Amino acid sequence: MLTPTDIFTIGSKKEFEKTTLKVFRHQYDNNTVYRNFCVLLGKDKQNVKVVKDIPFLPIQFFKSHEVVSNPDPAQVIFTSSGTTGMVTSRHLVTDTNYYDQSFRLAFSQFYGNIEDYAVLALLPSYLEREGSSLIYMVDDLIQRSNNPDSGFYLSNYDELITKLVALDNAGQNVLLIGVTYALLDLVEKQGFTLKNTIIMETGGMKGRRREMIREELHEVLCNGFGVSKIHSEYGMTELLSQAYSLGDGIFECPPWMDILIRDTEDALTYIDYGKTGGINVIDLANINSCSFIATQDLGKKYTNQSFEVLGRFDNSDIRGCNLMVL
Repeated sequence: MLTPTDIFTIGSKKEFEKTTLKVFRHQYDNNTVYRNFCVLLGKDKQNVKVVKDIPFLPIQFFKSHEVVSNPDPAQVIFTSSGTTGMVTSRHLVTDTNYYDQSFRLAFSQFYGNIEDYAVLALLPSYLEREGSSLIYMVDDLIQRSNNPDSGFYLSNYDELITKLVALDNAGQNVLLIGVTYALLDLVEKQGFTLKNTIIMETGGMKGRRREMIREELHEVLCNGFGVSKIHSEYGMTELLSQAYSLGDGIFECPPWMDILIRDTEDALTYIDYGKTGGINVIDLANINSCSFIATQDLGKKYTNQSFEVLGRFDNSDIRGCNLMVL
């Protein structure tokens, strides 16, 4: 049986591929929904020899099925956002330890010690509902920052402005993580010239503003906050890992996560580096659910293994879940 240590200490591509195939076999044996999907595609443990042979479960299954690879009761159920009447995804997490380790280690890899930051969270639409995996993660980061100035902000923009300016002027490293429309609201209320603050957008207009392409959005935010780059987080309800962009919309994964780009016309075929297709995510932290998810996002992958998110498939639900839409 694979343990968190097997997943979170992966140190090479070969080790990743070996562990990925072990996770596939585990989930084939223990996840009825996933196994039935594999059988329909004519895939089983015998004819899946390499990573690209592994079937990727369409993300929509989380709206209609309980996608679990573990018989234990759920410790937490994460749900996606959606407009009234929309069917939302439900991710049953039977062991939150995997999620805790995943986002803590990934944050440390990209940003260093959380205790070096004051974490200010402007996530009103997420705070206003139950079951947000983003709120779960950010709340943990706030607590572990051990900084009395860290905290959530709902609609108290004036208080946030005062706090942000004071911390930045004092030389405190600040992480301001916010839903896109709220960050735009903030810079419309006041302009900033920040020198010690990272601005991280999690995507999502939530129907409150017109959708913007990334270049336009980041230009507005850079000018409004007085920073040179806007950081981004790529995650979703159905995953337990995040990729991060330190600027320019180019994302990188932690060692236990990877993406493949599928052909938009043939979901079982992969395309070359630099070409646009559908994003398939391998998330080994998601061992107790499904680690192989075919998303509704469009993107490109590059030879250095970084990737870019370009939008969403037409006709898919716009859930405002962490990403830009074109």
